Amino acid sequence: MPISTSTLPPQRERPHVRRVLPGFGLSLGFTILYLSLIVLVPLSAVFFKTFTLSWDAFWHAVASPRVLASYRLTFGAALVAASLNVVFGGIVAWVLVRYAFPGRRLVDALVDLPFALPTAVAGIALTALYSANGWIGRYLEPLGVKVAFTPLGIVVALTFIGLPFVVRTLQPVLEETERELEEAAASLGAGRLQTFARVVLPAILPALLTGFALAFARAAGEYGSVIFIAGNMPMVSEITPLLIVTHLEQYDYAGATAIAVVMLLVSFALLLTINLLQAWTRNRGATGS
Repeated sequence: MPISTSTLPPQRERPHVRRVLPGFGLSLGFTILYLSLIVLVPLSAVFFKTFTLSWDAFWHAVASPRVLASYRLTFGAALVAASLNVVFGGIVAWVLVRYAFPGRRLVDALVDLPFALPTAVAGIALTALYSANGWIGRYLEPLGVKVAFTPLGIVVALTFIGLPFVVRTLQPVLEETERELEEAAASLGAGRLQTFARVVLPAILPALLTGFALAFARAAGEYGSVIFIAGNMPMVSEITPLLIVTHLEQYDYAGATAIAVVMLLVSFALLLTINLLQAWTRNRGATGS
């Protein structure tokens, strides 16, 4: 027996959703255009300029002893500074989130100071503090610890500019962590170290890796805050960004872009590895939960 359409219940019409931004096609096109102009075109120009070199000229530009020494110093100091920021930046974020104390807002604002301070000003200030007659350096000099104009000074500068990346990445995650899980672990007899290692650390590990990656990437390409405190001695305290600027001042644009390409590829490989590790950590946490 045929069913009359009049007996069927009326179907609800889907409510019209008014989008604040234009449609997907227009938004995607604008996004691709913007990223192309800001990111892809400049990076492509770097590669195209490097391709004007022959293989021998390219290898000579990127693998000379002076350049290799700058690679070791730049990436090594960036790695040490990012690792220090993970430890001490994590402690700073923990204190700001978990404790209330007088001056907390002031300390929280001081974390952003490396963002607002011009890098050249930061370099001059650090040099004045850690030089042999500086406020801090005068006490370190008798102990045989020389900071300014040494690789140690570079680590200090890179740690200074990378701290906010770890703290600001970790703070929201710590605020969202469930403290009930920590209390449950403590009620079951877990000590503080066990609670941190098995409850807190797995929850904040992706954020720690993200903060490490951001701090490392910023430190690897830092120039302004380093050149004043580094001393810039070839084979000792000369960073790779300074070598790039030196090639540009000598109108050796192809040599400068060749070194920049190597730094770009190494940084991209390290960031990709960290992102894959971060994704693996999240998937493992989701599976475990």
